[in-house]
Amino acid sequence: MSSAPDVTRLPQWFRQEIPDMQRISQMKGSFREKRLHTVCESAHCPNLGKCWGQGVATFMILGEVCTRACRFCAVKAGLPNELDLAEPHNVALAVQELNLRYVVITSVARDDLKDEGATQFSETISEIRRLMPHTKIEILIPDFSNKMESLQIVVAAKPEVVSHNLETVRRLSPKVRPQAQYDRSLAVLKNFKDLDANIFTKSSLMVGLGETDEEMKYAMADLAEVGCDILTVGQYLAPTQLKRHLPVVKFIAPEKFKEYEVIGYEMGFKHVMSGPLVRSSFIAEEGYTEAMRALQEKSVL
Repeated sequence: MSSAPDVTRLPQWFRQEIPDMQRISQMKGSFREKRLHTVCESAHCPNLGKCWGQGVATFMILGEVCTRACRFCAVKAGLPNELDLAEPHNVALAVQELNLRYVVITSVARDDLKDEGATQFSETISEIRRLMPHTKIEILIPDFSNKMESLQIVVAAKPEVVSHNLETVRRLSPKVRPQAQYDRSLAVLKNFKDLDANIFTKSSLMVGLGETDEEMKYAMADLAEVGCDILTVGQYLAPTQLKRHLPVVKFIAPEKFKEYEVIGYEMGFKHVMSGPLVRSSFIAEEGYTEAMRALQEKSVL
């Protein structure tokens, strides 16, 4: 009889190098000066040290309080503050100051707003384009309740990549994302492709929540079916021990992540990044570059 897996300690494959603390301090000072938030901090991302050490961060707009309370997420939930109208310009200033070639912009969910924050995304993209016209922009959005007018606002701003995360398999979705819907997320990704096929779409799945291999394959196939270009797969880590956050059911071995990567490419994704520490925005520029290369190779054939 086999013993239950130990999910109280991180496996050895989660070990990382000591980050550049001076660079981290510099970036944190810049963000605080401009009253900016990063999902790296708010979501307790395990890659913060590595990414910030390389001068890479994912900006989180629309404040730091989310109107939803997903059970995997560390971002504060509750009643948000009023919009900071200077936020788009301040994000652009930070991108300019850090001289970023590639930037990821995400947000909390803002169900309290009529457009659920789409205009703030659009204005942030416009400000970055004005100050840093050669910077590539990826946005990681909530579902905007699949409101077509909100999706059209974002598409009109023409980011290089639009990412919306499915997060988990169909069976677990109601428990993991009680205020979201599995099929609605798929519809959001499909609608973006229908509105502008030239914008890459991207999504992410977490493992270790109790999903089966077959369920993962079905979720990946669902994403491929709606034309999703880029897929990331990473290990779920509970942000706290609080009851609102789901516990880790299992730590998935690196070999299984490699298997998901192979399956993803077989399904037709232009880029797949799969590993224990992979997150949706982790080394995002690589995903865009590889997807662009795959598209160009296809056009030559």
